[in-house]
Amino acid sequence: MSREQKAVERARKAFLTGRSKPLEHRIRQLKNLQRFLLEREKEIAEAIKKDLNKSEAGTQLYETLGLEGEIVLAVKKLAEWAAPRPVEKNLLTISDTVYIQPEPLGVVLIIGAWNYPWAVTIQPLIGAIAAGNAAVVKPSEVCVHTAKVMEDLLPAYIDKELYPVVTGGVSETQELLRQRFDHVFYTGNSMVGKLVMEAAAKHLTPITLELGGKSPCYIDKNCDIPIACRRVTWGKYSNCGQTCIAPDYILCEPSIQGRVLEEIKKSIKAFYTEDPKTCPDYGRIINQRHFKRIMAMTEDSTIAIGGDSDESTCYIAPTVLKDVQVNSKVMQEEIFGPLLPILTVSGVDEAIDFINKGEKPLALYIFSPDDKVIKKVIAETSSGGVLANDCLVHYSVSALPFGGVGNSGMGSYHGKFSFDNLSHLRGCLIKQLKMEGVNDMRYPPHTAKKLFWARFFILKNPDLGWLGRMTLLAIFAVVAAVVLQRYLQ
Repeated sequence: MSREQKAVERARKAFLTGRSKPLEHRIRQLKNLQRFLLEREKEIAEAIKKDLNKSEAGTQLYETLGLEGEIVLAVKKLAEWAAPRPVEKNLLTISDTVYIQPEPLGVVLIIGAWNYPWAVTIQPLIGAIAAGNAAVVKPSEVCVHTAKVMEDLLPAYIDKELYPVVTGGVSETQELLRQRFDHVFYTGNSMVGKLVMEAAAKHLTPITLELGGKSPCYIDKNCDIPIACRRVTWGKYSNCGQTCIAPDYILCEPSIQGRVLEEIKKSIKAFYTEDPKTCPDYGRIINQRHFKRIMAMTEDSTIAIGGDSDESTCYIAPTVLKDVQVNSKVMQEEIFGPLLPILTVSGVDEAIDFINKGEKPLALYIFSPDDKVIKKVIAETSSGGVLANDCLVHYSVSALPFGGVGNSGMGSYHGKFSFDNLSHLRGCLIKQLKMEGVNDMRYPPHTAKKLFWARFFILKNPDLGWLGRMTLLAIFAVVAAVVLQRYLQ
């Protein structure tokens, strides 16, 4: 039996004991996870510094602070989320107990990504724990140092049987995917996402795919261009452009392209100094394979800003490309690096047409002071999420579902959406062995009169308050008694 198979079996066995289900256990594990993030802050930051050259402040801002917020929310709201959810009744169920009961799915596989190795790996784990599941955690092998910290330290804080950490590369991940899970949660690219989906299909396992794509950014000529470009610059070059919801390219009219370039250049200097290579807040490309992939994208476009690189340290300067065409190399796939192409369009209509010719993106950004323009873009396009007049920050709103559509993914999470995504929402109807006369309409032999009453009870669905429901229930009891008396005669 492989190491991966043993980990899954132990998690399944632990889940079947039932100890993951009590709310007290879930809250205790979530608080232990929060304690881990606080007590091991130094080890987490040091590992990410080695993997992605993120600063300690950047690690907290983009990785662990959001996780703490999610834990605090889950602990506060868990009793409410896990409680039975009453639903609207119809005339046939007015005297019954009808509700939705969230219940754990079982054993969840979480396959994390390397770009934000804590945020996108631990956030699904928070949802899995809150929902009462067991979870096998597979951190990305690309972030070697972070995966090691996760493997060594996390089991000291949370139940190591219910929530094992399994490290390794492609072969270990493939072995995990051969096992049967109750849900698979994958964050990464669409190519691997298809393989994960194929493996899950063999067991009819439901999946969540958090992928990516080319997230467009339309800048209206009438907006405050300095502020818009400052926000785009931050959204694009954070984590050296290795963000699944980073603005992938800019669409703007030719008349403002010069100003856009000028303002982005100012913002790059303000954020990362004259020499971003020496700036502690500017990251590095994860490895040389991705470095070469990104640099190859610049070959048939004009470099307007930046362009400096150092393969030995995987450094690529914040770079803006102009004279970019639809068939340019940089437009053929998600960039996932610090290159920002600018394409010119005649206006919002052409921008919408351009966006709709591509795959549905994970995020879509609009910069405009005009609500009509914003609403037009929202109404006439489709994307996982949309954000007007800023970048990235919709990710931080726990009340919004975060996820893709079409090629950018399926399923969503954050806050209560994580809980619901990793729960089975079980429909429950509890009736009494009384008032049998009402059921006569459904029993053979079927007649026109029975059909009349069936239509009445099924299609009439009055919107009643508490008093109305009580009155109707009294009438319903009288009718049932009459029907029953006739039925017995």
